[in-house]
Amino acid sequence: MKNLIIRTISGLAFIIIMIGGILWGVLPYAVIMGLIIAMMMNEYINISVGKKFLLHKWLAIATGELFFILLLFVKMQYLETEYLLLAFVPLIFIFIANLYVKDFNRHQVEECNGAERRVANGFELTPFILSSILYIAIPMSTCNFVIAGIGEEVGYSGAVLLSMFIILWATDVGAYCLGSTLGQRFGKKLFPSISPKKSWIGFLGGLICAVLAAYLLQFVDLLPISMLSAVVLGIIICIFGVWGDLVESQLKRNFGVKDSGSIMPGHGGMLDRFDGALTAFPMAVIYLSLFV
Repeated sequence: MKNLIIRTISGLAFIIIMIGGILWGVLPYAVIMGLIIAMMMNEYINISVGKKFLLHKWLAIATGELFFILLLFVKMQYLETEYLLLAFVPLIFIFIANLYVKDFNRHQVEECNGAERRVANGFELTPFILSSILYIAIPMSTCNFVIAGIGEEVGYSGAVLLSMFIILWATDVGAYCLGSTLGQRFGKKLFPSISPKKSWIGFLGGLICAVLAAYLLQFVDLLPISMLSAVVLGIIICIFGVWGDLVESQLKRNFGVKDSGSIMPGHGGMLDRFDGALTAFPMAVIYLSLFV
């Protein structure tokens, strides 16, 4: 009971902060999303690499943050597109920093079943530092395309992005409610090797809630697209959101961790909260930008 209360309070506080930041304006949005990106990248690197190579970690986070901010300013027409090139500066220094890690320059081999095998020196972990940019910073930066206006209209509006979050949250709620009541007893497992508790019934519950949320958001004019487009958007966010959750679950299982962090009591880390968005939002933005 105590854990449920803690989860509820922290969850509500999180939702209030997100809604307020998205609707308030460009600066609050930039601060909140920038913090979320930095925390997720930090958690991802801690899971995959551990708490070493601090310089590499902060250079990767700097690359992700710089790309997010510059893309935001470009989409809002505060800067010319060429300024995006500045995001390459900290990225290049990640590779340069590798030269000055002593262990990376120690090359040893050992005998294994009659064959020589290279002894790991840590260099093999550096791709995870780089993939934090691809997995987290770039997907989350696609949100800038919808907050800066869809189509030719330019001007800050958090309505579409907030609608995307509401649909994603509705997916989670629907999947949890139907999955925990019926899925565990009657439903076939969705992906048991990665997430034993997820069921097809839970997925169906998430899909129904996602479509219903999209319908209501369009009906009250928070989502300024046609009803058909809203329903398709709900389906896209639900399906890719589930895949995103499974992708993060696979990551955690391979590195033997339960939660990505502990910043949210009862909910885990930021990566646990936004795993679905990392795959759902880029696909949603592509759909809205190119087909709506």
